[in-house]
This record gives sequence, structure tokens and C-alpha cells, in this order.
Amino acid sequence: MHRVIDQAVQVRLLATAPRAHPAPAVLHYQPADPLAVRMSFPPEISLDGTAVDWAFARELLDEGLRTPAGRGDVRVRPSGPDRTVMEFHSDDGIAMLQLKTSDVRRFLARSYRAVPAGSEMAHLGMERDLAELFGAA
Repeated sequence: MHRVIDQAVQVRLLATAPRAHPAPAVLHYQPADPLAVRMSFPPEISLDGTAVDWAFARELLDEGLRTPAGRGDVRVRPSGPDRTVMEFHSDDGIAMLQLKTSDVRRFLARSYRAVPAGSEMAHLGMERDLAELFGAA
């Protein structure tokens, strides 16, 4: 049985104002979609009042704990020994968030216990699907 891994995290929404604003968010990992992580934000912190959900590679989040990672819509980088910065780029602008690195590490450790690095393809069922497609199953 595959279970979903959710972890509530406190993020700090970095703005041009002198202070960052705390905001709730949830990191999601589902073994049925083993390459992806999702981060959800409640409606009260979005510009248009709707919930926001971003999907990105689990590997990107892991790499971003050690070195700047990502060139697309989601970018992750270390910010000192205890913080991680995430940037979410859209047509409406850029949201920059700061998280405790320990929260991200704990979440990733749980996801890697569910689906170890390098075994993601087995969880996708790709080999079985290909065998069915070519009549070998």
C-alpha cells in the first residue's frame, strides 16, 4: 500500500518590505508519483485568494539543500547553514520563500524511506506497462 507523505512547514514569505511574513505550507510526496514533490499554499496567502500548488522534482529539492538548483519555474538554494530559499516563478512574478533546512531534510528522508533514490522507475510501473504494450505480459 502506498501512502502519501505530507509535512506541514512554516515558510517565511520574503518581500521587498523590511520584514518577512510567516505563512503555512505543506510539502507532499506520493510514491505513486515518485519523481515529484508538491508544495501547497492556502488561499489566504495567494494574491487572488485561491489555493496554490506547485509541483517540482524531488531531486531538485534535494540538490538545492547543498547548491543552487533549478533554472525553470522552481529554484532552490541554501541560505546559510539553517535555511533554504525557494523561488517560484510565474507570469505574475516571483515568490521567494525561506524554510528551515531541517524541515526539508526530514521531509526528504521520509520520502526516500518510501521510495529510495534510484528506484523511482520501479514505482512508476513502467516496465510492466511497456510489457503490456508490446504483448509480453
